[in-house]
Amino acid sequence: MSQTAGKLGMVTLDSEVVPSSLVEIAPILRVANEVEASNPRVAYLCRFYAFEKACKLDPTSSGRGVPQFKTALLQRLEHENETTLAGRQQSDARDMQNFYQHYYKRYIQALVNSTNKDDRAQLRKEYQTSSVLLEVLKAVNQTEDVEVPDEVLEAHTKVEEKIQIDVPYNNLPHDPDSQNLAITRFPKIQATVTALCNTRGLPWPAGHEKKLDEDMLDWLQTMFGFQKDNVVNQRENLLLLLTNVHIRQFPRPEQQPKLDDRAVTIVMKKLFKTYKKWCKYLGRKSSLWMPVIQQEVQQRKLLYICLHLLIWGEAANLRFMPACLCYIYHHRRACEFNSS
Repeated sequence: MSQTAGKLGMVTLDSEVVPSSLVEIAPILRVANEVEASNPRVAYLCRFYAFEKACKLDPTSSGRGVPQFKTALLQRLEHENETTLAGRQQSDARDMQNFYQHYYKRYIQALVNSTNKDDRAQLRKEYQTSSVLLEVLKAVNQTEDVEVPDEVLEAHTKVEEKIQIDVPYNNLPHDPDSQNLAITRFPKIQATVTALCNTRGLPWPAGHEKKLDEDMLDWLQTMFGFQKDNVVNQRENLLLLLTNVHIRQFPRPEQQPKLDDRAVTIVMKKLFKTYKKWCKYLGRKSSLWMPVIQQEVQQRKLLYICLHLLIWGEAANLRFMPACLCYIYHHRRACEFNSS
């Protein structure tokens, strides 16, 4: 966890290796290590805030490795307070405010205004660092009984909005800023996205404010309460699944942004193979049915597929019990879905 370094008995605190009961302070220590070269006093304030938070998280130091960790961190703070105090320009609150504003303009604003939108991971990292800095700034200001300036709060409000939109992803980005990325401009990806966004005729709950980019999975989440992260994961899963089948069709589909219905049918047959066997074995009539209007058939197929994947995503260990999943789909969700 820590290593003795130098004649002063200083310790190098690894922000990624902290006791399990204090894992919440790891991001704060990481930020302290990052900003130390440019502003040692801000780094000290971050570590001091991390120490205060550690005392609240485990006040009795009963967690494994916590006493040693706190002792090492306190020793470092005592030394750094003396060495960094001389470099303080005004007050800790004022220095933290100036540093936050400088960081926001130099790193976040510069990246947001840049024409190069590909370095999204770096921007996400800067958002996280900014959030930690504001958290420390608020703590310092509270200690000195100073209000956080409105311009700082306004700037961070924009950061929080971006954090809510710019969520981590596996292969495909989901936020509006990703529309210009090469992978999202791929015609087959656009065809699948367009098909999933066809929510025409679906009854949204009263009072629901529909957004422009909402799709079938958002509708199912609104109607049945699926978890947000599950919806995000299954959207990406389905986009790649349909796109891969779509591009393998022969003769090849036209380049126009329209999902080949053959791809939808193939994916649906594969996903519902077990469910249909289950219905046949029990002598039950399948809950799957298609509308008379041909233009609505693909939408209905996609809705069934989305519903199946969202239930599968929520099922956790039940994924290994296909019969249970079939029962849940048949008796609960599919019936409710058809009745809507």
